[in-house]
Amino acid sequence: MGWWRIGADALAGGRFVVSPLAETVAALKALHTGRAGHPGERRWLAEHLPAYRARLAAEPLDGLLVRAAISPTWNADFLTPTPLGEGERSFEEEVAVVRATGQSAALADLAVSVGGPVPEPLASARDLPGRLAELLTWVWRETVLPEWPRRRRVLEADVAARTARLARDGWAAALDELCPGRTRWLGNGRLQVNARDYPPRSVEGGRLLLVPVTPVTGWVSWDAERPGEERYAIVYACAGVLADGTGPAVPEALGALLGTARAGVLLRLEAPLSTSQLVALTGQGLGSVGRHLKVLRDAGLVRRRRAGRSVLYDWTEAGAVLVRAQRAAP
Repeated sequence: MGWWRIGADALAGGRFVVSPLAETVAALKALHTGRAGHPGERRWLAEHLPAYRARLAAEPLDGLLVRAAISPTWNADFLTPTPLGEGERSFEEEVAVVRATGQSAALADLAVSVGGPVPEPLASARDLPGRLAELLTWVWRETVLPEWPRRRRVLEADVAARTARLARDGWAAALDELCPGRTRWLGNGRLQVNARDYPPRSVEGGRLLLVPVTPVTGWVSWDAERPGEERYAIVYACAGVLADGTGPAVPEALGALLGTARAGVLLRLEAPLSTSQLVALTGQGLGSVGRHLKVLRDAGLVRRRRAGRSVLYDWTEAGAVLVRAQRAAP
């Protein structure tokens, strides 16, 4: 279990940050696996995966570099630089950090991510940071930038909901809910950041940054080279995943039965979500979402369960049958 010790000063200075580069790295990871985490991502992959694979076929060294940099156990550090956390930076400003990495530092990062010597021809290739920065720029320009305004709205809605949760219930509850099953407040200033067996790190004197992305992925990073200016980031999948901006279409009969707003809440619960995540997804107020969930629970259509300190809701068998029947209706 990997965990960080977080001091009161780090928590007091903690903040949510929207990062175009983190969103692009998350998109690259989705393209790399070719697997979608939700229906919106499936549509996005279907649109962009062929062009991405064609680009790698034309530049085989890029494919080798991505496979080395994105490992099942650790991302190469120069792929995921920690945001500065001092106002939102443009993608071009952020990717410049990747481009400025030294070749020897990049090779050392790749050795960690592959768990051994960097294979040829990567080991003898020139300017790997520049090559990776160019690939990230392509992913940004071709697959993220065209819908960045919508993605940004989803990210900002997630931040707004989590900030409200933080103000209402404190840091322990907010951190617990970031990545249910992965992040968990352990007490005594300790935060579990993943399930891997890594040595603990101290965030006592640094800044804690929480970075949402829309693809279903996440990672941690840190920049602790300058004493007094250390930064630690948790990148997490936000609640407002790449759903259509208007949300799922509510079947007319289901809307008549439950009310359009309540039916919209029910439709989103195919995967477990918390109340604050539903607030971010639906744009409804916390009180309204809470009332809808109570009615749906009383009707036996949704259930609630705990994941750490988080309370998640999803369909019961009856709820699943109702939604699928309505979707299948002519």
